[in-house]
Amino acid sequence: MRAHEAGALHADLGSSGPSWLRTPADVNALVPILWPKTVTRGENGQITVGGVEVGQIARDHGTPAYVLDEADFRDRCRNFRNAFGGAEVYYAGKAFLATAVVKILVEEGLSLDVCTGGELAVALKGGMPPERIGLHGNNKSVEELTAAVEAGVGRIIVDSFDEIERLTRIAIESGRRPNVMVRVTVGVEAHTHEFIATAHEDQKFGFSLAGGAAAEAVDKILADDVLELRGLHSHIGSQIFDASGFEVAARRLLSLQARISEVHGRELPELDLGGGFGIAYTTQDEPAEPHDLAGDLLRIVKQECAALHLSVPHLSVEPGRAIVGPAMFTLYEVGTVKDVDGIRTYVSVDGGMSDNIRTALYDAAYSATVAGRASSEPPILARVVGKHCESGDIVVKDEFLPADVKAGDLLAVPGTGAYCRSMASNYNHVPRPPVVAVADGASRVIVRRETVDDLLRLDVG
Repeated sequence: MRAHEAGALHADLGSSGPSWLRTPADVNALVPILWPKTVTRGENGQITVGGVEVGQIARDHGTPAYVLDEADFRDRCRNFRNAFGGAEVYYAGKAFLATAVVKILVEEGLSLDVCTGGELAVALKGGMPPERIGLHGNNKSVEELTAAVEAGVGRIIVDSFDEIERLTRIAIESGRRPNVMVRVTVGVEAHTHEFIATAHEDQKFGFSLAGGAAAEAVDKILADDVLELRGLHSHIGSQIFDASGFEVAARRLLSLQARISEVHGRELPELDLGGGFGIAYTTQDEPAEPHDLAGDLLRIVKQECAALHLSVPHLSVEPGRAIVGPAMFTLYEVGTVKDVDGIRTYVSVDGGMSDNIRTALYDAAYSATVAGRASSEPPILARVVGKHCESGDIVVKDEFLPADVKAGDLLAVPGTGAYCRSMASNYNHVPRPPVVAVADGASRVIVRRETVDDLLRLDVG
């Protein structure tokens, strides 16, 4: 079915909400799985994070603002690092990247996956050791590849024959031997939205396993003997809640590993199963814990290696959303509340699709709560919308809010750490919000708010 021309969520008129959404017994209650770990609602009804009330954050930094619970972010880094033990955890920088984040990753012992020259520059400026950086991307430019080789990044995940030739020339000219992995399209489609499922055959990423391109890429790299082939890589999608897809992917990757061992007489030392681990955006989501994911993935790899008589390679994974997604929420101020003839109540906030495009782009579901106070009024079903000139400018499609929600209220949307700031735009010439990190009773800006002067500075006339 084709989406409505004005936006995927514009066509449905009137709604009782999705079947899973239940009227809350207490409209002020916070569902723990949706919020960063230090978030609480105080006695005065106001939400606090890291010991700071949201009202204070709004006064100090304005709204809208992305609010990062630094303690929660660090805790999730440690959980993945500890759960995967000897495996290497690469934080997927595309989820959200800033130099302050890079510094935390370094301190918490994680590596970093980047996919453009811009992300590489942030990684290096933030102090990530080059050998702990991996470079992804399906169309890396000569400039990006050259920058990666000159910086000495730990691995480059090659994605096409053009790139292999490009990187081979750069390596010869520089006199260096960069480490590479071959991204393999293993034909496993995670149960997720078509536009973010990245491992089925009809896509722009990687070398097809079934079509023989992956084996051909390995053969070429080994025959040329210019690049150092370290292993195979796959990524099967996003918002994955169980290990079944990884099991099929690992089995197929390791079958190629066995073929390489047989044909070339060498076992590749590394294997990367990617990321895509899911988080809870609403109460319908049930994400797996890192130690459960780690146990399943490590067991799968060991079993398949034993069956194929292979040594167990050094495993790596690439969580991004699962680390930063739940650690951040977006704080808005309500501007208008409009009841449309009993059809729906629209709650308009001072942001929208410029700071969170995912609802319009992916039909993503989010939750929300009035954050600056508690209410004794009954819940009403509302739709949280933005300020942009688009009918599809929706932040939260359906949510129960107190019946007395009004202009001036602070409203918080959890689970916005991944991709919201990364995909933010200046649509309608709206400056992008700041990212405010909160910890130990204090807040600090780690990415400042854009200004109109910033917008005009780029407009050279």
